[in-house]
Amino acid sequence: MVISAQKLTLDEYLAYDDGTNARYELVDGELLPMSLGTGKHTAIIRLLSKRLDQAIEELGQDWVAVPVMVGVRSPRGTRWDTVRIPDITVLPATQLKALENRECVIDLHEPPPLMVVEVVSESTISTDYRAKWVEYAALDIAEYWIVDPLDTCVTVCVLEEGRYRDVVLRSQGEVESLLLPGLKLTAEQVLTA
Repeated sequence: MVISAQKLTLDEYLAYDDGTNARYELVDGELLPMSLGTGKHTAIIRLLSKRLDQAIEELGQDWVAVPVMVGVRSPRGTRWDTVRIPDITVLPATQLKALENRECVIDLHEPPPLMVVEVVSESTISTDYRAKWVEYAALDIAEYWIVDPLDTCVTVCVLEEGRYRDVVLRSQGEVESLLLPGLKLTAEQVLTA
């Protein structure tokens, strides 16, 4: 559902305030509301944020897993801007710190996030599997996880030569991350959070 009758520029999007706490992605200049998601959606995001932060700490990296707070500007190839807000964004702590005094959107000229995670809901199936898959690959995001409680699978997309190679995991399939090699997690653990 599109909110505004006219298309917005990036600056207009960043300044947009409708007086609510609603969050919107900007897609080709149009505001698209982000649903609250189900309790399961929230539980999956919480579990993964904690487990990703633990794996990051064990690796000794200065990275953070940020749930639903960081926008990523996307190169969709139209004259209108697109900004996605992943369910989880993993990025260097220094990059998050650099966003401290401005809108929390990673711009096209900045390094991309190290990893993003999207949790599929009824309203985002096509976007998560198609549009974001293409956009995140174009941004050179090394890993993109699609957690799909509807189809009971976790798809780990690893960037290889500008295109994602997808590994679909179900039940006891172990989620393997090139970015976080010490992460011990099965698809079932994620999906039953």
